[in-house]
Amino acid sequence: MENDIYKIYHNSFGISFQWMHSESKKRHKKIQIVFRNMGFYLSKNEIKEFYNCIYHAKQSQPYSCCKDCDSRNILVRTPSDKVDIALNTEELTHVEDLIKGTLFQLDLDNYLHNLCKN
Repeated sequence: MENDIYKIYHNSFGISFQWMHSESKKRHKKIQIVFRNMGFYLSKNEIKEFYNCIYHAKQSQPYSCCKDCDSRNILVRTPSDKVDIALNTEELTHVEDLIKGTLFQLDLDNYLHNLCKN
């Protein structure tokens, strides 16, 4: 199975990867982001939109909640109009890292690909 995916980024909370086409060994354009018990299949633009949703949720969240608080009291919009997710403060931080790391690695891969083309 490991040969069926191209891992982009991971942390202790989740992973992002692209599925490989079995016959051509090329990567699908969409990125799979998996954390907790959810998986999102998103384009790069949708991942950027998801990051903006996380950023706004983090900015609007008062920091009075304890860091070890288990209650998932932060509602975060997703790129899908039909799906929002509830997270606690720690989970929000982990998801933010997962999304930022994914975007960074995608940009780095794109930069290196363009650089090697020349």
